[in-house]
Amino acid sequence: MSVFEELKARGMIAQLTNEEKIKELLETKEKVHFYIGFDPTADSLHVGHFVQVMVMSHLQKAGHVPIALFGGGTGMIGDPSGKTDMRKMLTKEDIDHNIECFKKQMSRLVDFSDGKALMVNNGDWLLNLNYINFMREIGVHFSVNRMLAAECYKQRLERGLSFFEMNYMIMQSYDFLVLNRKYGCILELGGDDQWSNIIGGVELIRKTEQKEAYGMTFALLQTSDGRKMGKTEKGAVWLDPKKTSPYDFYQYWRNVDDADVIRCLKMLTFVPIDEIKQYESLQGSELNKVKALLAYEVTKLIHGQEEADKAQAAAKAIFEAGTNTENMPTTEISKDAFAEDGISILDVLTMTKLLPSKSEARRLVDQGGVAVNDKKVESVNAKLTFDDFADGYAIIKKGKKIYHKVVVK
Repeated sequence: MSVFEELKARGMIAQLTNEEKIKELLETKEKVHFYIGFDPTADSLHVGHFVQVMVMSHLQKAGHVPIALFGGGTGMIGDPSGKTDMRKMLTKEDIDHNIECFKKQMSRLVDFSDGKALMVNNGDWLLNLNYINFMREIGVHFSVNRMLAAECYKQRLERGLSFFEMNYMIMQSYDFLVLNRKYGCILELGGDDQWSNIIGGVELIRKTEQKEAYGMTFALLQTSDGRKMGKTEKGAVWLDPKKTSPYDFYQYWRNVDDADVIRCLKMLTFVPIDEIKQYESLQGSELNKVKALLAYEVTKLIHGQEEADKAQAAAKAIFEAGTNTENMPTTEISKDAFAEDGISILDVLTMTKLLPSKSEARRLVDQGGVAVNDKKVESVNAKLTFDDFADGYAIIKKGKKIYHKVVVK
């Protein structure tokens, strides 16, 4: 199966500017330089970026050359696509730090050695542009009417779209032109929300260079009912183990809805398509083994086999035997946090970040969704004493599947 057919079979491809030509390019023995842009708006990639990195890896394995473009310039503006409000503006120092974090995480799945892939920063050509010259050379090729008709801008018009943000499409299109001139890059990839921006770059190259370039988008990581994946009560699911522990990361995938597990297995792992097809007829509890496979494979890709083994062992012990706490997420609480009569269960739930606020902790306790050492917490006024930590720790259970170890120091 060719890499194009592989991506199609995995449900990753959404839109293409020229399907026949792109298929031909990707199936040729010639190396195709392609690029995907990443704006460094945080100090870690998150689950939403994961599909893009997987596509880079698939294409690299097929002999093509990925260019990871980091938005040291565009990150100073922020992409309005899919946003209802203007992004927070970051300093150059923040952006540079975030780029370094992205590079380390991406290197787990993409081989950047010996010219097999490239990392570039669009700040190198965007930050010192002469505005008048840029508008004369590049801006003249963009129709304001067409830009405002683009989905990424249309959604923002009612709430207000600044001219500052409107420049984003021109900047991203210029990136494609620069990479085309410098590296012979002829294909831009991105999430399906980037379609308008990608079209802008394809047309800019055609108008300025009289050459053909191509664009392809891939499906966004969404649940079967159209919601973005990668959000929990604690916030985004990050690839940085300091922001989302390997155990929590594993648990996120282990607990995906039945309707989403096959799609995630196709898009986020290298499990062969033929094997995945065997799981498509499974239902209900039969899918548990598939969810465990998904969780293990994704965690292994991001955090390595050792961490995946630990997370798997901890989950298995907790759910099947309830005895192994070695790899369970852990929070240390100082003895000084205890009053004479103990420490409030609501304080413990927020200190461990099992719940983001006391009001949500109170609601879950009222619903009977919290247990300490396998004993349900009956009252929002309940307190834990040192007796609850007789083994050196206490196990907090949230809902049916989330466990957390609390140690007193």
